[in-house]
Amino acid sequence: MNRFQTYLTQKTNASPLAVFRIGFGLMMCYSIIRFWLKGWIESIYLEPAFHFSYYGFEWIKPLGSFTYIIFIICGLSAFFVALGFKYRLAIITFFLSFTYIELMEKTTYLNHYYFISILSFLLIFLPANATFSIDNIFRKRSFEEIPNWCIDAIKLLLGIVYFYAGLAKINSDWLFKAMPLKIWLPSKYDLPIIGETLMQQDWFHYAMSWSGMLYDLFIPFLLLYKRTRWFAFALVVFFHIFTRVLFPIGMFPYVMIVGSLIFFEADFHKKIIAFIKKVIQKVIQIKSKTIEIIPEYKLKFKSVIIPVVMLFFMIQIIFPFRFLLYNGNLFWTEQGYRFSWRVMLMEKMGSTTFKIVDGETNNFFYVNNSDFLTPLQEKQMSFQPDFILEYAHYLGDHFTNQGHKNVQVFVESYVALNGHLSQLFIDKTVDLYQEEESFKPKTWILPFNDDKH
Repeated sequence: MNRFQTYLTQKTNASPLAVFRIGFGLMMCYSIIRFWLKGWIESIYLEPAFHFSYYGFEWIKPLGSFTYIIFIICGLSAFFVALGFKYRLAIITFFLSFTYIELMEKTTYLNHYYFISILSFLLIFLPANATFSIDNIFRKRSFEEIPNWCIDAIKLLLGIVYFYAGLAKINSDWLFKAMPLKIWLPSKYDLPIIGETLMQQDWFHYAMSWSGMLYDLFIPFLLLYKRTRWFAFALVVFFHIFTRVLFPIGMFPYVMIVGSLIFFEADFHKKIIAFIKKVIQKVIQIKSKTIEIIPEYKLKFKSVIIPVVMLFFMIQIIFPFRFLLYNGNLFWTEQGYRFSWRVMLMEKMGSTTFKIVDGETNNFFYVNNSDFLTPLQEKQMSFQPDFILEYAHYLGDHFTNQGHKNVQVFVESYVALNGHLSQLFIDKTVDLYQEEESFKPKTWILPFNDDKH
């Protein structure tokens, strides 16, 4: 305990956190603009008549045309974070608006969206505006040093993301069957030079699987060690650019590349800040104002912030292991799959048909899913059990409201996982309209037959 108290009193230069703040804010601002320009706000949030929601957050829905306002608020707050302008208010606003956007439609779930949400939550408690921020100009003071744990907290979060992603890759499909890379890589035949050669080779699929696992497990430690840091950063750049070329994973590679800079020492970040200052002075003629340099940043509400941050990391460390509470193949049932850094580990496709039955007369009809869902929604729904259950309830409510009596909803679903033959996914005899969403095991998911190839 004494060592921990001593650690909490250690100080470090504030420059790495300032550079991280600038990079994070600018990339998030660009992401929001990119999302808007691609027309995804309309196609994902405005066009669908029905939206899949997260359990416990069903009340979070798109707001019609006002949804654009949420994106404007999110983009502006990200830009203000980069500038360090009203930083605390800006990062809280960004966290709330971005997380609201993420929770509006479950079909858009990606690990890196979750990462942005929890990272922005962590940044609420860190003095990222201590130096090189507009807040410094208004307050006429800048801080040279901040608590060392503020930098280490971001390093730890990045380390958790990488290390847990590596642990998740230690499974038989990934290491001994090269799945799902054996399915994905051959489709990249149009890539110059390597498309028709390496991408078609069996040994290359295994090499990618094993190297991906080893990279995720060891890269945080290589970044921490000074002698291997530059080598590790080169690996980070190569790995994320290469995966960006292979797969449409948006801004995530660049977020991880810029984020890994925080592992470098303060002198490196001072040079980045000095370069940015020169660029700003060349572009905009600004009169320099006298700013008092204060040696040490005194963290306010320390007795509250440190326990909150500790609880935050306890959750991040424990939460990904919740899958151990469930039986069955994790990739098949997906109970405990999300929010656990299981990145691109499976290729799963399904065909799911819903039958609406009158419980008294046994008259029935089948649903055309395209009447209610967009192609993206139908694809995601077809193989994810919580999607199937939520959609079943939506259909049950819909046809009940139309005047149908004694509505029952049955589903016939066939799913293929990681190269295995398609097999029955949901118990056809269970009326899903009577099943409620919860954290309990979903007994109506049929067991996975690993022998079907």
